[in-house]
Amino acid sequence: MEATFVLYPNMTSLDLIGPFEVLACVPVVTTKFVAATLDAVRSDNGLVVQPTHTFADVQSTDVVVVPGSGKWKQVLRESADLVAWLRAVHPATKWTTSVCTGSTLLAEAGLVSRATTHWAAREDLEVRGVEVSTDRVVFDGKVVTGAGVSAGIDMALRLVEAEFGEMVAQAVQVGIEYDPQPPRSYDSIPPEIALGLKAAFAASQA
Repeated sequence: MEATFVLYPNMTSLDLIGPFEVLACVPVVTTKFVAATLDAVRSDNGLVVQPTHTFADVQSTDVVVVPGSGKWKQVLRESADLVAWLRAVHPATKWTTSVCTGSTLLAEAGLVSRATTHWAAREDLEVRGVEVSTDRVVFDGKVVTGAGVSAGIDMALRLVEAEFGEMVAQAVQVGIEYDPQPPRSYDSIPPEIALGLKAAFAASQA
């Protein structure tokens, strides 16, 4: 099975690396990194990743993984080529997936009707006609979306379970020692913390 990871400027690195580490642990999975060009791509916090293929090179693949970005509003304005590629490659995929605000790119391409995303981007997903879920992972047919950042690990583990079975997923999870403690979410923290976080994220999009 081939998994293709989408790269673009200002992506969030953990959105990419979390699912990559999970899927790459499965011996039958091969990976590609695709971008508009073969130039190195810098994440929103400075990690540099080298693409292996361009959008023009990849006409079909089994799995697409679209990371999100801390600057998702800017990315949406500058993502016409990426959105067009997603729209073109989606019919041939077995699974089209996203992490965090990557779901807004799937929505922009018209590929998803129900999805989750980072809590700060729920309104941006909703205005694109998507039913927004607060679940950590959402399956919408062959489209699978994960909530914010670290939820990409959960999304990929659920995908491994769907494709290879529960035992393989458990082996991968224990292999990477993923056992998040304590569990917290935006909807469960005190309102004063949530409001402060929401204001900070809103300011970062200006």
